[in-house]
Amino acid sequence: MKIDNFVAIFAFLAFGFSLVTATDPPPLDDFCVAPSGTKFAVIENGKFCKDPKLVTAEDFFYSGLNIPRNTKNKLGSNFTVVTAKEIKGLNSLGISIGRDDYAPNGVAPPSYHPRASEIITVLEGTLYLGFITSNPDHRLFAKILHPGDIFVVPIGLIHFLWNIGKTHAVAILAYNSQNPGTITVPNTIFGSIPPIDLQVLSKSFQLEKKIVAYLQEQEWVD
Repeated sequence: MKIDNFVAIFAFLAFGFSLVTATDPPPLDDFCVAPSGTKFAVIENGKFCKDPKLVTAEDFFYSGLNIPRNTKNKLGSNFTVVTAKEIKGLNSLGISIGRDDYAPNGVAPPSYHPRASEIITVLEGTLYLGFITSNPDHRLFAKILHPGDIFVVPIGLIHFLWNIGKTHAVAILAYNSQNPGTITVPNTIFGSIPPIDLQVLSKSFQLEKKIVAYLQEQEWVD
């Protein structure tokens, strides 16, 4: 095989592999702390970063994830996410963390994270958690979780949580993206602005238009 042909094939395979394995890019420096402005920023490998000489331990610190959140809402739950916005030192590291609080019978409605897989660790209470696979199988994988239990939700799959216990429940969530994103299915479908046409939702969900109209009139909680 000629050298130029070998190089061409290698380049093609390398390019294809990079497309298949695309995720948050790995850091090329020890850190790239997100700057609060451009005055004290430098460019590292094409990214704006806080001048390393001005970085302190506070840039990698966050306090308060132990504080219970208010769950007095329609869902009986409250989600706190900590990303590079809250911890500047998370920038470019491809990770983030969060806390879920649930009142008894509280739920996290069906949702998914378009850019991250998720690890859920239960600290308090009893949670029923499940995720559903994509077309065409729609298999449900679900477990009842107790303190110390861990469950993994693969990237992009719809999942839910429900506090089936009689006490407050708390879980810590970890993501393999610094900005996992969250798409809550009911909110997105019935709470879009402007609303999706009634005929589309009526036919898609096999519901009467008056039911769809009722759902679109609700105040959807994030």
